[in-house]
This record gives sequence, C-alpha cells and structure tokens, in this order.
Amino acid sequence: MKKIILVASMLIGLSFSTQAQNTSKNALGLRLGDNDGFGGEISYQRKLAANNRLEFDLGWRNSNQVDALKLVGLYQWIWNIEGGFNWYAGLGGGLGTWSTDNNDNNDKGTFALVAGDIGIEYNFDIPLQLSLDFRPEIYFNSNDFREDSFGPDIALGIRYRF
Repeated sequence: MKKIILVASMLIGLSFSTQAQNTSKNALGLRLGDNDGFGGEISYQRKLAANNRLEFDLGWRNSNQVDALKLVGLYQWIWNIEGGFNWYAGLGGGLGTWSTDNNDNNDKGTFALVAGDIGIEYNFDIPLQLSLDFRPEIYFNSNDFREDSFGPDIALGIRYRF
C-alpha cells in the first residue's frame, strides 16, 4: 500500500511539473519482454498532445504447451526529465486468445486484461527511441492457460519515430 501511495504521489507531483517535449507524432517498433512467455510485441505509439499518447501492442506467445496472441491499448502521460529522456505512465486494457497444444487436451479460449504501465525512454537525435517499462497485467477468463491472474511484464522497446 505504501508503494502505491508513493507512486501516486510521484505521478501527481510530476504532472504539475510537466514540460513540453519534442515527441514524435508516430513511433513503430518492437517491445521485447517476458510476461510468462509472451516474447515479443509489435508496438505503435500515436501522439495525442504535447504530454500524452496512445500505445497499441500486438503480442504473441509460443511456448511448449500454450500459444497465445494479445492486443493491448494504453493511454500514456509523458514527463520530460532532461534532453531526450522522458518518464511515462499509463493505463489500459486488452484482449487475447490462447490455445493449448499438449497431447491430453487441446483447449482454446479468450481472455481480457487490464494493465498499468510505467517506464523511461530516450529519444535519440536520429529517429530512434529506446524504452524500458514495467507493465503489470491482471487477466480475466485466463484460468485454463495461466496459473494465476496476475502477470508482471518488464520489456525493452525499440521504435522508429516518424
């Protein structure tokens, strides 16, 4: 609980010190992480205003027993640290589908999720962006392919800005 209060206080404080930054209108690339086997995501960001944007990620998982596909959409707030460094935080949700591929049982189904997002990014002078973020995800209708309904996702992103 103390961590939640600390993060909320930090986000509120940062929102009062928001500065305009030079963010690109669009960014497209990959987000590579490990949320219980979700290996990669195609990531697209769309700038809405000077300090907020939308992010859409299409991810896939291919493990020994479960294959899955998920689409996540996030609304993000951006705060400039210095130069090309930015902090960002966001909220969103998503949908996905899964199928098992073991010999005893061939199940398939769908799931929904809600997600938060907090991270740091660097925008180079060339049209390249690197990011590192933490995205906790809570899954619904996922009992058949996940042992629990919580998935912490830490990922490295690389995007082309245009």
